[in-house]
Amino acid sequence: MQRLCHEFDMNFGGSWGSSSILPSQDREKYLISSVMEEAISSSQIEGASSTRKVAKDMLRRESKPRNRSEQMIFNNYQAIRFMTEHKEDPLSEELLLRIHSLMTENTLDNPADVGRFRQTDDVVVANELTKEVVHVPPSYKEIPRFVEELCRFVNDDVQGRAFLHPIIKAIAIHFMLAYVHPFVDGNGRTARALFYWYMLKNGYWLTEYLSISRVIYRSKASYENAYLYVENDRNDMGYFLTYHLQVLEIAFEELKTYIERKITQKQRAVDYLRLGDINERQATILAMVRDDPGIVISVKELCGKFQVTQPTIKSDLDKLVARGLLKWIRINGRRHDYMKGPEYESMMKKINNL
Repeated sequence: MQRLCHEFDMNFGGSWGSSSILPSQDREKYLISSVMEEAISSSQIEGASSTRKVAKDMLRRESKPRNRSEQMIFNNYQAIRFMTEHKEDPLSEELLLRIHSLMTENTLDNPADVGRFRQTDDVVVANELTKEVVHVPPSYKEIPRFVEELCRFVNDDVQGRAFLHPIIKAIAIHFMLAYVHPFVDGNGRTARALFYWYMLKNGYWLTEYLSISRVIYRSKASYENAYLYVENDRNDMGYFLTYHLQVLEIAFEELKTYIERKITQKQRAVDYLRLGDINERQATILAMVRDDPGIVISVKELCGKFQVTQPTIKSDLDKLVARGLLKWIRINGRRHDYMKGPEYESMMKKINNL
């Protein structure tokens, strides 16, 4: 544990990683993508069924959620952005309820439960397959005292007290909220969000770029078992701490692999610049088509990707249409998107012969 915490101190905070892990010119693009991944995976852990592609298209286009799964993902995305903006705030009952409200809006059976602590003891945690009850949370009557103690634990950094490493503390916060289950639903999403928030609060800025929940989603059984092992072994937190530190280690390695792949893709996009009269955005768009020949490209999606205005992106796309590299595809009576054009393949042959 000490070795991993030391490595995370070196890689997740300060300035060490800013120059050697994330290319500064692409940092905002990576951030948007990673926040989307975290929102999608955290929701999938709780049962959201939307595919990553459909969910990312919704978030990039800022489309209205069409079902409960998409609403969960949209809410998670909004909550993560909110917590990033409020990472300097102390934890309070009001902030906790606000995070839960953002997470669960329009997704609960009873809308009155949004942003409200549970009022009964009717909540249990059951195995998804067997329906066997695996955890009975403490009584709802204990929730006010728990929230008070949680806020004190999070906010109390008084000098002279026993030092608890911030990453260990963040994992403990994650466990505590999920264990007590203070809400009717949305406890897991809120617990993971609090972990994310506390990491950012303590200067681990690289956390924003890690898709921690994606790793948890892939190892969901181990995630759930880690909770059970703690409870069944006299509340020994070692099981959950070990699991969570391994998740962070995997997420960091996957981030490095992802960035290396994106750098390679960007280098490949340079090939298109050799055609002449092609800017870097257009080269990236053509590279997107090469990687996914059936891709449907929208103006709004690219505005988010490149952080430029709609007229700028539309001009880029229409110039590619004029050269036959893209073509229009009608979506409805008012809007069209773009796909691979009739001259794209001949253009590829030309590049290969240059």
